[in-house]
Amino acid sequence: MLEKIFKLKQNGTNIRTEVIGGLTTFMTMAYILAVNPALLSMPKDSGGAGMDATAVLIATCLAAFVGTLCMALLANYPFALAPGMGLNAYFTYTVCGQLGYDFKLALAAVAVEGVIFIVLSVTNIREAIFNAIPASLKKGVSAGIGLFIAFVGLQGAHLIVDSPATLLTYVSFRKDFHTAGICAILALIGLVVTTILYIKKIKGSILIGILVTWILGMISQAAGLYVVNPDAGYGSLYPSLGMTDLSAFGNTCGQVFNADFGGIRTFDFLVIVCSFLFVDMFDTIGTLVGVATKAKMLDKNEKLPRIKQALLADAVATLVGAIFGTSTTTTYVESSAGVGAGARTGLASVVTGLLFLLAIFFAPVFTAIPGFATAPALIFVGFLMVTVVTEIDFTQYTDAVPAYLCFLCMPLAYSISEGIAIGVVSYVIINFICGKKNKITPLMYVLAVLFICKYVFL
Repeated sequence: MLEKIFKLKQNGTNIRTEVIGGLTTFMTMAYILAVNPALLSMPKDSGGAGMDATAVLIATCLAAFVGTLCMALLANYPFALAPGMGLNAYFTYTVCGQLGYDFKLALAAVAVEGVIFIVLSVTNIREAIFNAIPASLKKGVSAGIGLFIAFVGLQGAHLIVDSPATLLTYVSFRKDFHTAGICAILALIGLVVTTILYIKKIKGSILIGILVTWILGMISQAAGLYVVNPDAGYGSLYPSLGMTDLSAFGNTCGQVFNADFGGIRTFDFLVIVCSFLFVDMFDTIGTLVGVATKAKMLDKNEKLPRIKQALLADAVATLVGAIFGTSTTTTYVESSAGVGAGARTGLASVVTGLLFLLAIFFAPVFTAIPGFATAPALIFVGFLMVTVVTEIDFTQYTDAVPAYLCFLCMPLAYSISEGIAIGVVSYVIINFICGKKNKITPLMYVLAVLFICKYVFL
């Protein structure tokens, strides 16, 4: 039955590999179960959305479950979805905090975005955008995502930290040894373990690396090397058993239909919807391009089969997530961890989705997975994705320079969509001025203009 649904043999995989891939993806994404409720529940008087944390947790799990299951059954791809980082911060700090809108109205904006996305997906517009991106830029996107998630991993490991003088620097191992220092050391050990296992072709090497790093962390806590300091963001590494209060779900579920549009400023609302729309659209397209390119899922014409179904799954997840009570749900770049572990079909997504559903009841167990434990997976998978840069022809400057700017800007701007924007705009301008207008499709001109307008007006 599974073979018939997911075509495992055709995709060169098996049930065991898909299960490991799905579990790996979930473990690299599990942080969202702690981060999203924390962000969206920030009190109104502190510039937040003031939502119920438990309700947001349940909404997060359900949105991830529905979206990831849609991706599995509609598109048969190993891509997982959940409320997006960055989009949830915009939802909280800008829409609810800075502009002062109630969270119900913010959810309404997300719902409107979801409806627009469904229309764009059904009418092939998003698919056309995906296919319009040149092959060189697609490889640049893949490499950029590799650098981006590696950077996220380095931060999660507490190896790279903020610096007033240089913006970023290494952690002070001696000064912060019992918190950030030991986390960084354990992450480096986990990276070495993951790398060696992968080189030796051990199945599930990335997942094993996560588990080994987490176990070493718990041993370090027991030995006093790791000191719990909740005020500084260093909680206990031991998972705790506990049940979620399901009755709280009503505090967010369906609240989008109770939004009060009476005092709304039309232009502000349009700006909010467009902002959600732009970031979500190009984050999703960038993730699909990058992960699919590395996984060799693109066809001979550099197109992704079943792209319409994948984008439709993403759009449905956004709308459903808003109804449940969470910010924009999008395709996660951490899906690349599961792909790196060998996942190639929607069966891996089913596993990831079911784990998110299970997390509703045992959230404390999953939220105990520390960032430094998943960091080795992100850093190593980042390396795997960056290797695609060797396929870019760096002797063709009109192709290579935009690709370079694309993968350079993603980690530096901390945004997949910004990297795509710089890549598209520079590609159009450079090729136009250099007399290679025949390489530029009409849709690339449109995208370049839209990105420029975004910087001017949003």
